[in-house]
Amino acid sequence: MNTENLREINILLVEDNPGDVRLTQEVLKEGKIRNTLNVVMDGEEALQYLHKEGKYANIELPDIILLDLNLPKIDGREVLEQIKKDPKLKRIPVIVLTTSDAQNDIMKVYDNHGNCYITKPVDFDQFINVVKSIEDFWLMVVKLPPNK
Repeated sequence: MNTENLREINILLVEDNPGDVRLTQEVLKEGKIRNTLNVVMDGEEALQYLHKEGKYANIELPDIILLDLNLPKIDGREVLEQIKKDPKLKRIPVIVLTTSDAQNDIMKVYDNHGNCYITKPVDFDQFINVVKSIEDFWLMVVKLPPNK
């Protein structure tokens, strides 16, 4: 186990589906790693958060981002592209968690340096298992870059 990750992990969830947000919150709340889960509901708000604009001026950047692709206002594909082009943000791991299993989406995510592509299962128990797997791997095994 990565002892560096025993510190509290700051997670940004970019998700417009309230049900998926609730499930993710519940799984991570019961998880093994102390974490703070911040949620934004669209791509525009995600970019405001990451650029510390407006009400997000004093936030701490996340250690990891869980990003849906199909978002209102600014699409998740564009959000990913902007994150990975920004020198202050590009090292933050971005896990794409989406309903799309389209090959062109998968290729575009990896072309834009997404760190992981996961298709959301529609089954409730499988969704919980996916979130637990993300926690186990990304929060316990992986050494994350500093979020400064």
